[in-house]
Amino acid sequence: MSRTYDLLPTINSPADLKALPIDKLPAVADEIRDAICDQIMKTGGHFAPNLGVVELTIALHYVFDFGHDRLLFDVGHQCYPHKLLTGRFPMLSTLRQRNGMAGFPDPRESDYDLFAVGHAGTAVSTAVGMARGDLLKNESFDPKANPDGRRVVALVGDASIVNGVAMEGLNNAGTLKRQLLVVLNDNGMSIAKPQGAVAQYLDRLRVSSSFRNMKRAARDVVSHLPGKSIIEEMYHRMGEIAKDALAEDAWFEKFGLLTVGPIDGHDIRSLVDMLVEVKDFDRPLVLHVHTVKGKGFNFSEGDATTFHSPKPFSITNGTELKSQSCRVELKSSGRSFTSAFADALIDVMNRDDKVVAATAAMPDGTGIAQVLPKFPERTWDTGICESHAMDMMAGLAKTGWKPFFAVYSTFVQRAFDQAFQEAALQGLPVRLCLDRAGLVGGDGAVHHGFCDVSILRVFPDAVLMAAMDEPSLRASLEFMRTYDAGISAVRYPRDSVSDRFTKENCPPFELGKARSLIEHDAPDAAILAYGTMVIEGAAAIDTLDSEYKVNLYDARFAKPVDIELLRELIERTIPIITVEDHGREGGFGSCVIDTCNEHGLDTRLVTRLAIPSTHWIYQGSRPGQLEEAGINAASIARTVREVVDRSTGSKPVIETLTDTNTPATITSR
Repeated sequence: MSRTYDLLPTINSPADLKALPIDKLPAVADEIRDAICDQIMKTGGHFAPNLGVVELTIALHYVFDFGHDRLLFDVGHQCYPHKLLTGRFPMLSTLRQRNGMAGFPDPRESDYDLFAVGHAGTAVSTAVGMARGDLLKNESFDPKANPDGRRVVALVGDASIVNGVAMEGLNNAGTLKRQLLVVLNDNGMSIAKPQGAVAQYLDRLRVSSSFRNMKRAARDVVSHLPGKSIIEEMYHRMGEIAKDALAEDAWFEKFGLLTVGPIDGHDIRSLVDMLVEVKDFDRPLVLHVHTVKGKGFNFSEGDATTFHSPKPFSITNGTELKSQSCRVELKSSGRSFTSAFADALIDVMNRDDKVVAATAAMPDGTGIAQVLPKFPERTWDTGICESHAMDMMAGLAKTGWKPFFAVYSTFVQRAFDQAFQEAALQGLPVRLCLDRAGLVGGDGAVHHGFCDVSILRVFPDAVLMAAMDEPSLRASLEFMRTYDAGISAVRYPRDSVSDRFTKENCPPFELGKARSLIEHDAPDAAILAYGTMVIEGAAAIDTLDSEYKVNLYDARFAKPVDIELLRELIERTIPIITVEDHGREGGFGSCVIDTCNEHGLDTRLVTRLAIPSTHWIYQGSRPGQLEEAGINAASIARTVREVVDRSTGSKPVIETLTDTNTPATITSR
């Protein structure tokens, strides 16, 4: 339901926001929420996280000048209000679409976005770096020496403060001798309920700040501030806010950062007053702000996890989104790999009581949310800490358990060192289930899973697999359950499972063996596809049926690849096209080339299709991204035509190999 907006179209920059009287700001907040809701109903996107920071973002832009000052986002999926206040309201209708507005901060769009941010824990460290950089250039704010200098603000939310990188950043931030403001947006949530001791501390702090603690805490604060008049004036002017604003024995002060809060993150006037007071403080300071994730709509406040990043949705009961009776229905796009994985893992855990599982703050996104209630003693959500989770899995493996770590492909990069040192080097069988592998659609470049094969294939005894559909995903998990020689991993995309080959029996995974799906005695070419690229390959063959005879294989393994199949095809001079939803360098096709070289096989008949490394592929639909990468069905079919036409030209590509007309029967694998 489209609405008419009075204020948002007039805000072309934060300067326009600053020109408004403060009593108009709540109306701006209402319009921002309505605009975000209108758009996400159509396209999907990060909903609840952005609704929770509307007033906080308005207050930050009202007080600071981020055309001059620095604003660093953590995680990045809370940036929609920021974008709408920095001249991008006209772009909102293109949210998460190709050549449109990204769902994360993006410096290509605006100078107000300093980093493209999609991973947790980074804001404090990058803020410290910019603070030091400005200090070295004599451009940093100093209340006496350089009152016109740059201030630095890090906005940290969705429990990413517990990330190990954030802790390292806080530890270093405490050594700064200049202004740095860390705004802790504490909504009591991560993507799901936050886990761990720090989260429990913040829970206690939200309910325990009281007037009886205020006086002693105020004395501590006064001793750090430039003059007593500031805190005294703050107390007199802010009344009840000040009573809650000075937390005694704050945890962050152990890092050397003065802590103020928690304060109400939805009271714009109080936020503005507080930010005015703290913006000129000349040492690192944490402002603890309490917000409600999904604020403004009953359905999202009541179920912030479901509405963290929903698909497009519609109203199913009532006409007013803010009414109590409103019900919404998320659009369905078929059974997802995530749901298929959850059911498969539950089956494995039912059959093997040594199997344990964990995720790092992504229980819904990985399917672990379905596993937790069934196996509460054998399943964990560790919070946003992939490195810790990987080491915890190694510890479980060392004590005789069979750990499965469900993690997004893009986030397993953060635990590479632990996968190396504590798992692979020890020969421990940690099992990685890599959701969101390959191109991820609307989340764009910050979340593409394009290098998991590249980084994991370096480990001796590692086994790397990909699932093409639900039966093969189940078969891969069963293989992993009994593989004990080292790390194993299976990758699958953020997509719906295909039923193209589900009527056929899915054979068990056999180490280093591909599966034959379509075969001819004398094929013109062979497509060796990794994971769901099998489905694209099959679609390509459908269009080529009257032109060429093409064999199709589900590669299954990137490490080890099927050397027997490669030898057979190359000795028969059958052109091979490898297809993968992964980066070209170090990916599946590279594994094929390397294996051929190791066995003395000529690689000139091998053509690789993969995500290119020449440019980034940004947000858009997954089918559109596959097309841009040149790995969709049409691109594969085009490549087959080019390869076959080239190999059957007047001059043979490889003159010393077996005659291509020799018939052969390929054994089904």
